[in-house]
Amino acid sequence: MRRWVSGGAPLAMEVLQRFQALTGQSPKEGYGLTETAPLGTLQITDGPARQGSVGLPAPQTILEVVDVETGTMVLPVSQKGEICFRGPQVMKGYWKKPEATEEAFLGGRFHTGDIGFLDQDGFVTLVDRKKDMILSGGFNVFPRNIEEAIYEHPGVAEVTVIGIPDAYRGQSAKAFIALKPGHAPFGIDELRAFLADKLAKYEMPTEMEIRASLPKTPVGKLSKKELLAEELDKQQAGNVHPANAPDVA
Repeated sequence: MRRWVSGGAPLAMEVLQRFQALTGQSPKEGYGLTETAPLGTLQITDGPARQGSVGLPAPQTILEVVDVETGTMVLPVSQKGEICFRGPQVMKGYWKKPEATEEAFLGGRFHTGDIGFLDQDGFVTLVDRKKDMILSGGFNVFPRNIEEAIYEHPGVAEVTVIGIPDAYRGQSAKAFIALKPGHAPFGIDELRAFLADKLAKYEMPTEMEIRASLPKTPVGKLSKKELLAEELDKQQAGNVHPANAPDVA
């Protein structure tokens, strides 16, 4: 085997490091969407993989990162925003959906709904889905950043983070965790203590649940929609209790 490639979703750092330990190899990530047929970025083949990066824009492809609020201002290097594509492989529009097409091509760019940034060398790093972003106390909080930190806990096998209603912040993060076999359960206080030097205060989960398994898509990716639906049902049933005002900077 000469080359390993990962796609379909951002590769969790814990999984990448585990793969490297077992094989001595580093899989290279690529990125694209159905709307880009499906090529968006490519890794260089004659150099080492860049951890966390999905590579460089494909040939003849213009990749720009725009602000999340308006979707029109192109952001400088290293600033996080929505990834947009222009190129010969980008679709012309959604079939018989002119309003969706107009929204997707705001400013003449195809808006992916993915949050990421470009580095000084033009390499792209994915951060999260725009729809999964949590607006907490005026801060943009990305679940993947919290998930990567939780994956560092020695007892965590899998984790999914979603946003839940919070009377003080508007939204806050809730973590759903599946433990490694034989590891003792732990509570939210222990988790927050473990994350104290890894996350900002506004990123800290206010709630957590330990489950035997987490929902997945048919292709095996962790899925948030079932957990979001559960939390919405709780809210509508009046079972959600506003979180206490947290200690935020």
